[in-house]
Amino acid sequence: MFKLTRITTVPISLEKLLNNQLLFMKDYYEITAISSDKENLEKVGKSQKISVHAIEMTRKITPWKDLKALWKLYLYLKKEQPLIVHTHTPKAGTIGMIASKMAGVPHRIHTVAGLPLLETNGGKRKLLNLVEKITYSCASKIYPNSKGLKKIIIQEGFCKPEKIKIISNGSTNGIDSQFFNPEKISNELLFHLKKSLGIQPDDFVFVYVGRLTGDKGINELVVAFQKILTEFDNTKLLLVGFFESELDPLQKETIIEIKNNERIIFVPFQEDIRPYYAVSNTLVFPSYREGFPNAVLEAGAMGLPSIVTNINGCNEIIEDYKNGILIPPKNPAALFMAMKKIISDTSLRNYLQQNARQMIVSRFEQIVLWKALLDEYQKLENHV
Repeated sequence: MFKLTRITTVPISLEKLLNNQLLFMKDYYEITAISSDKENLEKVGKSQKISVHAIEMTRKITPWKDLKALWKLYLYLKKEQPLIVHTHTPKAGTIGMIASKMAGVPHRIHTVAGLPLLETNGGKRKLLNLVEKITYSCASKIYPNSKGLKKIIIQEGFCKPEKIKIISNGSTNGIDSQFFNPEKISNELLFHLKKSLGIQPDDFVFVYVGRLTGDKGINELVVAFQKILTEFDNTKLLLVGFFESELDPLQKETIIEIKNNERIIFVPFQEDIRPYYAVSNTLVFPSYREGFPNAVLEAGAMGLPSIVTNINGCNEIIEDYKNGILIPPKNPAALFMAMKKIISDTSLRNYLQQNARQMIVSRFEQIVLWKALLDEYQKLENHV
């Protein structure tokens, strides 16, 4: 059995971005997952029934720690000699691709699921552009998880087009439509969850799922929602996720509003997010930049229409006025108008809702994507 090494910066990416993908692949390859945070990494290893190896990596720019991680990873790969190293997330991608090239790994794949550099400028942007080019030059294949990302990579001149491939219809892991299925959530569970969250029978609930950061559009969302409340008092905003105070914190007034506004319900990160979609009416996802957002796939599979920004990834999942509404990023006025439209126009809402699930299942079924990725791996076995 050939060796396959998958690398992410932090274990939650293995657990959430690649949920059960490694479990599927282990029937075909001897898999090792590498990430930081040994304790949580070992939990992922047990759940996916795979080997793990901890190497500390940071998500920030930390040159000395990065060099240390690079050296440790190089030594590990030199000793193990996997056929394929496949990296995800920016830092793991850079360190993983350089170390793999140094160690002589035959096939070096990096999945691009978003480009944080798009929201930077000046000297930092130049540095991040250079790092991206180094990562791609060390890789033998680049897998952007959306058509929009592929276009950006080519426009920015990060690598030659022939190195790039999108697996299936995009996405990093697809969607398990049997799991994300509204029929799997009992009415009893919905009743109790609504009661515990203070959601009344006639409330219209907007839900956001993900990191609560500036570049996810949360500042704009809170501003738009405040305006919604002046016209529709039976609305609630359900925020499910976690605050990221280090990398891209929210504005102070946004945090204060989230804490003090009784119509904004904050729920920390959930192992099973399905009931929270099920008590909601519409997903709002006003992000500035994405690869291929899982929350939009999940909400659609759960039968929810979505209001999303017209950016790559989002606009490949949502078709305007077919299974959701597209709005420009960083625009609270446009977000307000879309939220108002979806509350007040019942026939539009019903139409979007009818299309929501079918449009996800037909294009992004998880097992289809896994098999397409496996097929790519197996093609590489003939080129050692």
